[in-house]
Amino acid sequence: MRKKLYIIIVGVLAFYACKENKKEQVLNTVEVAEFQQPNIIYIMADDLTTQAISAYGGIYKDIAPTPNIDRIAKEGMLFQDVLCTNAICGPSRAAILTGNYSNLNGYYKNESGGKFNASQWTFPQEFQKSGYQTSLFGKWHLGTEPKGFDVFKYHNSAGQQGHYWNPKYNENGKNVKEKGYATNLSTDFAMNWLQEGRKKDAPFMMVLQYKAPHRPWQPDKKYEQLWEDVEMPYPATFNDDYKGRELTAGDTEMTMEYFSRRDMKFEEPANLKGKEKLKWAFYGAKKGEVVKPEGMSDEEARKWRYQTYIKDYLACVKSVDDNIGRVLDYLDKNGLTENTIIVLTSDQGFYLGDHGFFDKRFIYEESIRMPFMVKYPKMVKAGTINEDVITNIDFAPTLLDLANIQSDQKMQGKSFKTILEGNTPSDWQQAMYYHYYEFPYWHHVQPHYGIRTQKYTLAHFYYNIDVWELYDLEKDPKQVNNIINDPQYASVVENLKGELKNLMKKYENDKSLADFRMITDKDFGSIVDKKDDETSVQDILTNKK
Repeated sequence: MRKKLYIIIVGVLAFYACKENKKEQVLNTVEVAEFQQPNIIYIMADDLTTQAISAYGGIYKDIAPTPNIDRIAKEGMLFQDVLCTNAICGPSRAAILTGNYSNLNGYYKNESGGKFNASQWTFPQEFQKSGYQTSLFGKWHLGTEPKGFDVFKYHNSAGQQGHYWNPKYNENGKNVKEKGYATNLSTDFAMNWLQEGRKKDAPFMMVLQYKAPHRPWQPDKKYEQLWEDVEMPYPATFNDDYKGRELTAGDTEMTMEYFSRRDMKFEEPANLKGKEKLKWAFYGAKKGEVVKPEGMSDEEARKWRYQTYIKDYLACVKSVDDNIGRVLDYLDKNGLTENTIIVLTSDQGFYLGDHGFFDKRFIYEESIRMPFMVKYPKMVKAGTINEDVITNIDFAPTLLDLANIQSDQKMQGKSFKTILEGNTPSDWQQAMYYHYYEFPYWHHVQPHYGIRTQKYTLAHFYYNIDVWELYDLEKDPKQVNNIINDPQYASVVENLKGELKNLMKKYENDKSLADFRMITDKDFGSIVDKKDDETSVQDILTNKK
């Protein structure tokens, strides 16, 4: 492991004392200490949410525990209030890589959002430039090839979403079809690099990003029937009636009625090809198409769809947890644990039947709240919990700070290294500006912006409606009571709107609503140049020829 030497001035005690006309000099004392640059393993699972991690508690913690993920929290710091600035896959990844909001990094949305601008700075480039060995395995989902990695191997099919089984990867610029289950395979590649691909005398920064548990939630064979005889519990808001939120939460295409035949694991008829194959598989994803077994009532079928979904989702998480255990065991067995920073997170949160939803996108808690934990024995006290507001634009400056890498790059995010040390700065910003732009495909969630503080969520839905919402997170943590018109909160609304306006100016995104709508309407292009067997789904769901 490469080490850097730093001179630390322990004490400067030079003074002169007069005694019997003699001068007595106390010499400066200097100590030389070694700073060993840490290894970093950044693990991000796609659509993994806090409700699915037993360290966060919740209704699944005893039925579907995550012992290896929990170990990171137990031996490090568990964060309760890490938030996503734009809760959708590609834009969140862009914000993490650049330390900047969508309006600066240029990546606003998944659908018709184009490709990530690979000419801009990303934090892995800084690590590589500073002598770190860098690698990327698993999901990338940004269109352009990664920069700043010595080696990479990422999912390169289905619009870079990747497939669970026998997936195609881009391996350092060449497409390779692999046989097996994606979660296991991506870990295999990472483990092989750790064991044989890297040099042992230099620090490394490895990014391991799982496809799982993203839709269509296909478990490993061994876990397909894991909870076959169990009825999973239902979230408290499963039967949300969206009262007071009819035009926002009540007008989406991500309720239990929008699962497709593929989601529900219906057996596909033989000999279907091309568009007919896609039409059959994605039946159910359009309004008016409801998938259910014959003979079931509507309510029975709704519960059946939830049970199918949640069991498949949690089984995918089970494989993620297993594979994280492989990484942790390798570090222990090879004496790397003490000097390796482990980060575990997701690209945003996700709905597991909460509010009757699946997917993400809203400023509501389940979608913006990211699982986040850091294990670093040299710095982070084991078993600690943090409740400061931190956002995904803060990841890049923090990782660089932990590695003692100086950068002149402008980032809107701030390092929270001192928070990891147990000290929250007195001026730390305990509020987040949020903005979601994509509409109407997928899931018909109205574009909106807002502010999330430790106590309140205020949001403005603006595309073809003009609706404000306010939630008191202390009194209404489930966010079912929109109190925007409650006179008791008039001053709160006024203050939050002022704070929101200031944050929009701070982050250089205080545009007009017309400008925001233009971003939603603009076709920035496709994430891939060549369509494959998954990238034409939009044509079917939007009735295009």
